Amino acid sequence: MSEKTVKLIYFAWVRERIGTGQEEVSLPAEVESVRDLLLWLRERGEGYGDALKYPEAIRVAINQEHVGHHEPLAGAREIALFPPMTGG
Repeated sequence: MSEKTVKLIYFAWVRERIGTGQEEVSLPAEVESVRDLLLWLRERGEGYGDALKYPEAIRVAINQEHVGHHEPLAGAREIALFPPMTGG
């Protein structure tokens, strides 16, 4: 499987820590699931590492549909990362 380019969108403090609201990235072939993506992004630099220190807490949407961390990235054009919901 070759590299796949996707649009990543970051919200709230995830965006603030990474330092951008969105970017296009080429995913390596071994990044096949949401979990793989979060772990791969965490290694891209200090801001990413800070934002994704606890990847299990990050909520994710693929093509504007919320998904779990075991969801495959096949067919993904847009992936959004959100911090956990707060308040009540």
